[in-house]
Amino acid sequence: MAEIRNQKSDHLLTPENAAFVMIDYQPTQVDSIKSMDKDDLVNNIVKTSKVAKLYNLPVVISTVNVESGNSKPTIDEIKEIFPDEKEIDRSTINSWEDDAFRKAVEATGRKKIVMTALWTEACLSFPALDMIKEGYEVYAVADAVGGTSKDAHDLALRRMEQAGVKLIGWVQLACELQRDWAREETAQEFADILFK
Repeated sequence: MAEIRNQKSDHLLTPENAAFVMIDYQPTQVDSIKSMDKDDLVNNIVKTSKVAKLYNLPVVISTVNVESGNSKPTIDEIKEIFPDEKEIDRSTINSWEDDAFRKAVEATGRKKIVMTALWTEACLSFPALDMIKEGYEVYAVADAVGGTSKDAHDLALRRMEQAGVKLIGWVQLACELQRDWAREETAQEFADILFK
């Protein structure tokens, strides 16, 4: 096996330079998605979450309006993957404007942020745009996020990309973190996530 490049300074995503942020994967938000099939959306965010867990990325999970009683917590499919992760509840549409959320992201110590959220046009794009301004590299997992319409989703992706957000898919994320089949400690589970 070739020598592994420096995992902290690598320009690509690695288990040691990236963090995973998930925003508002709650029943009401999932049900409101019109930009892709809801079952595909849930499958893709589950696969993305399993990838983040496999490579031990620091995780920040946020919800909106749970404490107020106006919304339900994160969907069970995600809670099963991250049973011990505390959800940061907010009232702000832009999670970056919530102190607890911002501090949690900062506390990861990572500048490469793999970000997912519902909706693309608001809860993903607003914090992503703010984080780019503050020097973060944001990687939006475009096939694990969704909007209230295909146009809303697509326009938000274009706006973010123009501002410097990098668009990736969940399979690309998995392959970028694994990088080499000879990394046997994660290779089998990597294959299970990809092919099962």
